[in-house]
Amino acid sequence: MLQQLKELDTDKTKAKHGLAAGDAGRPARADWTIDQGWDAYTDAEHGVWKTLFERQSKLLPGRACDEFVEGMRNLPIGADEIPDFRRLSDVLMKKTGWQVVAVPGLVPDEVFFEHLAHRRFPAGHFIRKPHELDYLEEPDVFHDVFGHVPMLMNPAIADYIQAYGEGGLRAQRLGVLDKLARVYWYTVEFGLLKQADGLRIYGAGIASSFTETVFSLDDASPNRIGFDLERVMRTNYRIDDFQESYFVIDNLEQLLELAKIDFAPLYERIAEQPDLQPGTVLASDTVLASGNGRYHDAKRAGARA
Repeated sequence: MLQQLKELDTDKTKAKHGLAAGDAGRPARADWTIDQGWDAYTDAEHGVWKTLFERQSKLLPGRACDEFVEGMRNLPIGADEIPDFRRLSDVLMKKTGWQVVAVPGLVPDEVFFEHLAHRRFPAGHFIRKPHELDYLEEPDVFHDVFGHVPMLMNPAIADYIQAYGEGGLRAQRLGVLDKLARVYWYTVEFGLLKQADGLRIYGAGIASSFTETVFSLDDASPNRIGFDLERVMRTNYRIDDFQESYFVIDNLEQLLELAKIDFAPLYERIAEQPDLQPGTVLASDTVLASGNGRYHDAKRAGARA
């Protein structure tokens, strides 16, 4: 999405993909889809997938939500090779009517929303380099497939993300895309939910990250706050580091209720209110865990030194 692209590192020596690569990254098709080119993946690229897959698979039990675990179990995803989008789509289509389409990387907002609105999930076809295992600026095939696709097997998430795509097209026309982008960020990408046995991960940005999987649930630094739509729409997020606050839903059905809301009055209401910084805690918040902020305070202190 463009909001993410604007915040990417501008180091020109790094390989860029899709929209981040400018004209060179634009594919021939207007919808930005490309052939995955599964047969072209090298042994080294499959090896990177294997490393990422195996270490996340060891880390996620007891941390990922039940729906993520079930989705992963029922998809043709394994450690030995990068998944074939055609096989993923065959299973998804039968379960929730979704399919995975290959794109070169980040795509324009209107393209992204159009795909989601029609139950097509655009997934980057490239995979990170071995030295980028713990941090990558652009979403690659591991983030998009390992992180997102298992949750698309769940009917509630499947319907919610389609509704988000439809809402994104409307938000563009109203000029309030930044507000709606925060909802996606704090749910689909970095959301936590309550389970009977504790807080669990459902956001892809966490589930696909070795370090943030631990930080989001185990570290004392971040806030964990009950999800409130207007509050989230006012809250900036971190694209360059761990989140300072995570928002927690009661269950996935709560997202379906969001999909039914008329956002227009909300946009008008929050337009008169100031944006909130990522680590802000309000008196009106339902705070499940008040973070000590130590991690980000130390980073800010180091930057000033």
